[in-house]
Amino acid sequence: MERLNPRQQEIVTLARASGRVGVEELAARFAVTPQTIRKDLNELCDRRLLARVHGGATVSSGIENVGYEARRFIAQEEKRAIGEAAARLIPNGASLFINIGTTTEEVARALDGHEGLLVITNNLNVATLLYRHPRIEVIVAGGPVRRADAGIVGPPAVELIRQFKVDYAVIGVSAIDQEGALLDYDYREAVVSQAIIDNSREVVLVADRLKFDRSAPVRIGRLSDIDVFVTDRMDSPTLTTLCRSHEVQVIEALGDGQLPGAPPPQELDGVSARLAAAR
Repeated sequence: MERLNPRQQEIVTLARASGRVGVEELAARFAVTPQTIRKDLNELCDRRLLARVHGGATVSSGIENVGYEARRFIAQEEKRAIGEAAARLIPNGASLFINIGTTTEEVARALDGHEGLLVITNNLNVATLLYRHPRIEVIVAGGPVRRADAGIVGPPAVELIRQFKVDYAVIGVSAIDQEGALLDYDYREAVVSQAIIDNSREVVLVADRLKFDRSAPVRIGRLSDIDVFVTDRMDSPTLTTLCRSHEVQVIEALGDGQLPGAPPPQELDGVSARLAAAR
């Protein structure tokens, strides 16, 4: 197989840094025609280095996730903004689950100023971020630890989660399809996330818009299982319609705040969603 040319190598580097590259932007950057860029992208996709999407390509494949450390560098600014917006939804004195993911880790990082929290997690990275905090109690699910991402999955983790009924769940996903399915790559991880959803009074989904262009084989649930969706920008008309039809509150961390036409904040079992604080 021929080696990549310098332009193709840089395209892969750009895609891994931002999660997605666009044909028009690349054509302008390299001063070549869009047709040349499309040819590059097609070749990179044939080699399974990128995956084609409308108008460009992403680093993801449909059956295997990008490496965890590499994912930390994808959409960093967006994930940080999402984490801060989601953390503002959590009041002091609340109990919550946080699952595996680089975006959920940003939520944990932004919880530093909170007090009186009980956090149950299957993510050792989240536990490491929070356990030193004198006013946050952390409980870690048991079971085997995945070396790839310090996640804990399997029956023992599910069993521990089922012992709780918490105020909030903060969950991340690997992909969201246009039918509203929340998707992941690992069946064991999906089962843990399902248990988290089932044992929470209010579910907060955190995911950047790159997840709208990705695919994964295992279904966690659907948008209808979610109460609040915090993203960087909601640029999918189809998902916007689905969220409205299922009364899912949408917050754009890098947009205008609450999505126009979204349902108002609600009281769930006496726990205030406090959505206005994220605007």
